Amino acid sequence: MRILKIKDKSRLDEVSKWFSDRWEVPVEAYRQSIVESLETEKVPSWYIVVENDQIIGGAGVIENDFHERMDLTPNICAVYVYETYRNKDIARSILNFIVDDYKAMGVDRLYLITDHDKFYEKCNWEFIGMVKNDEGSMDRMYQNIID
Repeated sequence: MRILKIKDKSRLDEVSKWFSDRWEVPVEAYRQSIVESLETEKVPSWYIVVENDQIIGGAGVIENDFHERMDLTPNICAVYVYETYRNKDIARSILNFIVDDYKAMGVDRLYLITDHDKFYEKCNWEFIGMVKNDEGSMDRMYQNIID
């Protein structure tokens, strides 16, 4: 298993489609964000987990993950690991990889929203409260203070 930061267009179509299929967001939205990530240092950025050259997981970092708290940025988003690969610390590994990457860039804090509870606490993320998402329902907001 390897975690890769997307740094070129060689897997653009594959990665865009993979995220789109997981999250039911138009493939073009992912394509646009990934292309933008190639032109910026920090946000957005996209990561995949591969095994035998097949994507088995992934995540991204965007300014705001569709919630009302525009001041809580940047946000890890689209964290996903195929079910057959879960409970093997892959999600924790990708979160740690992203935290380390952003620490190297001088970012001191990352956020994420989710409807999961307990998992992110186990990964050393701090629950900071509920936040309204763009659909009007409430999600759990977490932060990771990067030291």
